[in-house]
Amino acid sequence: MHIRRAREKDIPGVLALLSEVLEIHAKIRPDIFISGTTKYTREELTAIFTNEQTPVYVAVDEADEVLGYAFCVQKAQPFSNNMVPFDSFFIDDLCVDEGARGRHIGQLLFTFVKEEAKRRGCYEVTLNVWEGNE
Repeated sequence: MHIRRAREKDIPGVLALLSEVLEIHAKIRPDIFISGTTKYTREELTAIFTNEQTPVYVAVDEADEVLGYAFCVQKAQPFSNNMVPFDSFFIDDLCVDEGARGRHIGQLLFTFVKEEAKRRGCYEVTLNVWEGNE
């Protein structure tokens, strides 16, 4: 298993995982999430994958099949006038295929993203997490 930047050929695998995680969220918060949908379309993923400010990293197996992903956004800060400018790396979405859980893939993705943020000169890494997502 290794981690790399997502490519267009990864879209079907990423869409499958987006569907999987959406169903988890729809069960937790049906008042917010619509079952049977995904966060992004194929076209949106193509644009996201090629944007340097929105890198997506995938964990793949020996056959180069997607086991997990981390959607990231590099954002310029500060939040106010009294802060020194810096870049932040925001993990908007992190998912590991249900069948691949327990193999520390999420931990490996998170470690990879932290290293990538450092390489990009980011000051901090933030992870978006929904309450109730075990």
